[in-house]
Amino acid sequence: MLSRMPDLALPSPRLPSSSAAEPAAVSRSGLVDEIARWAGVFLILTGLAHLVVFAVDGGAWEGPVSWRKPVTFGVSFGVTLIALAWVTSYVPTGARARAVLLGLFTADCVLEVGGITLQAWRGVPSHLNMETRFDAAVSMTLAVGGGLLVVLLSAFAVLAFRRRPRGPAGMALALRAGFAILLVALVSGAGMIARGVYLTRTGHQLDAYSSTAPLKPLHGVSLHAVLVLPLLAWALSRTGWSAAARHRTVSAAAGAYGLAVVAAGVWAAVTW
Repeated sequence: MLSRMPDLALPSPRLPSSSAAEPAAVSRSGLVDEIARWAGVFLILTGLAHLVVFAVDGGAWEGPVSWRKPVTFGVSFGVTLIALAWVTSYVPTGARARAVLLGLFTADCVLEVGGITLQAWRGVPSHLNMETRFDAAVSMTLAVGGGLLVVLLSAFAVLAFRRRPRGPAGMALALRAGFAILLVALVSGAGMIARGVYLTRTGHQLDAYSSTAPLKPLHGVSLHAVLVLPLLAWALSRTGWSAAARHRTVSAAAGAYGLAVVAAGVWAAVTW
């Protein structure tokens, strides 16, 4: 039985039940939240553990076959999973629908990191690898999983824009700006996969591995806005600042983050 994890999630709003069936749905949603948080911590720890593996085993840090991938993907997916479990609690939606979306997202994150880690231990590329039937199966599973991530995160983004998110001053803006920037990460990620698959299918395997480099900064910068901006809004709510001042600060931070994304996009266009 899962025990409660102290202090892993930031405080989230309590939603009133709207029907007799709602308490059960809320209970299931709470269980999914806890599973998501534990899974996120597990992914982060596995990523950090591979830093130790890299220190012992050595080898190249860059390239399609390296310990960098289980490290960066484990930590990034873990942080994103924990962040999404928290920030979506401010998005007005049914408890059952949120539990389904978050549950699928959790399973998909574990699947993606698991596939990448498996291939790292096998000493072969995880993405765009069609060398054997097994490698092709893993690669296509990761691609399909990436597509599901796009669908799930887009669904959460739509929900955030359909109805005004709850929370302290600036939280609604932080969530909407964070999800909007996250869509840039999804588009750039899909672009990397599409270009890599095309080059692989046309017999340019080595070019496929290097083709994703220009979009990696854009993808990385835009991926975590959905955590950084809401976290800022939450932190400001713990200060004595007025609601107007906090909202202006979040607006300025969202604008600065947007400029960073634009700069990464310009760099991607120039180096493509």
